[in-house]
Amino acid sequence: MKREHILVIRFSALGDVAMVVPVVYSLAKRYPDVRLTVVSRGFARTLFEDLAPNINFMEADVKHEYHGIRGLNALYRRLAAKQFTAVADLHGVLRSGYLRLRFNLNHYHTEHIDKHRKGRRSITSAKHKRLEQQPTSFQNYLEVFEKLGYPVEIQFKSIFPQGKGDLSLLAEGLNRKLDGERWIGIAPFAAHDGKSYPAEKMEVVIAELLKQVPNVRIFLFGRGAKEEEYFTRWCSQHPQCTYVAPLVESIRQELILMSHLEVMISMDSSNMHLASLVATPVVSVWGATHPYAGFMGWGQSMENVVQVPLDCRPCSVFGQKPCQRGDYACLYSIQPETIVAKTLKNLGL
Repeated sequence: MKREHILVIRFSALGDVAMVVPVVYSLAKRYPDVRLTVVSRGFARTLFEDLAPNINFMEADVKHEYHGIRGLNALYRRLAAKQFTAVADLHGVLRSGYLRLRFNLNHYHTEHIDKHRKGRRSITSAKHKRLEQQPTSFQNYLEVFEKLGYPVEIQFKSIFPQGKGDLSLLAEGLNRKLDGERWIGIAPFAAHDGKSYPAEKMEVVIAELLKQVPNVRIFLFGRGAKEEEYFTRWCSQHPQCTYVAPLVESIRQELILMSHLEVMISMDSSNMHLASLVATPVVSVWGATHPYAGFMGWGQSMENVVQVPLDCRPCSVFGQKPCQRGDYACLYSIQPETIVAKTLKNLGL
């Protein structure tokens, strides 16, 4: 009898793929005789390697090697050779839908994600807004596997079995936490303006934390031109600040460092989800988006959410839309003191 083998499809950005981890891990533990193969972009490999013995990862570059119909056909042939018994499409876009169609035509059992678009439109509507909690991404993923015949509850805490990663694997300056030090992470930027806290306000947050937290070290997370500009300046002004990206070689090393933070300050971005994968509490700052859209990090508390009530919020599910008011009041009206207060509470101060 053929061994059960589920193909899990999820391309997209880092944060979206990170939300798959708690579900796939729980599924692997609940059904240890079922093989799971996650197909995604190469950066996601580190999230699934060593997660469980029956989880495999398969890299697929859908922007280049497997681009277009010809590329997807080639990818399908590669996947079909693995002899899957079921297909879980956790992405629900044209690419994954085409692959799902090919599997359907060959009589595979396939199921795909319900993104509850109607509900998400209702919470972002300008005229008829209904601010109601939508099913989370985790619930949507679980529903797919239940339809395939694999009901499961999420039992996940950290990708590191011991709770924290091995600091000795990191570069000098990151590989040791001194007695009494308080480690805080900050990831102030995101892919879209509607999800990025103003840099000048984050400078106030940093200055206040340096003033109020004894023996603090602040680690700045993120990669890009904006991060390079601001992080370099902030680190030159404050020796207690460390710009992480130049000192780590991989996402895995960032996760190791995050696992030793006492709290992370992050936007609705991939860093919120990465910190969630190592059970680090996140003070999450929300602007154009809203936790009710279903993208809160795994295990995170609404008590740590920072947001302001505005009639226009949320205006976007993903934060990519330009501000209707033109002033991003959803972000500029968030006072640094609010972020600092929630951070101090997490530190027990």
